[in-house]
Amino acid sequence: QVQLKESGGGSVQAGGSLRLTCVASRFQYCMGWFRRAPGKQTEAVARMDSGGDNEYYAASVRGRFRTSRDNTQRAIVLQMNDLEPDDTGTYICAAARFAGCHDWSVFGHFGQGTQVTVSS
Repeated sequence: QVQLKESGGGSVQAGGSLRLTCVASRFQYCMGWFRRAPGKQTEAVARMDSGGDNEYYAASVRGRFRTSRDNTQRAIVLQMNDLEPDDTGTYICAAARFAGCHDWSVFGHFGQGTQVTVSS
């Protein structure tokens, strides 16, 4: 079972930026981010494979968020810019259960999450 540890959450005002990092206990080909907010469905946010391919973003964050991989550190980073109050939630790191990074169904390992709060 792979362990995933997120860091970098916090509170910012609208328009601000935050950088989230997730480190896996062992190398993962496909990693991504989900977020969960009270009263809302869990939303898939971003994903990327270790080669920098299969990069995908939810429409709600496209153009504002950017993800990258640091394979030497077994990590995925989520740079979040121009944050909005609707971005508030718990951001959860995810890794694929098996080979592939073609859609959200590949994810089966999840971290505990880190809280992001954006005030207006």
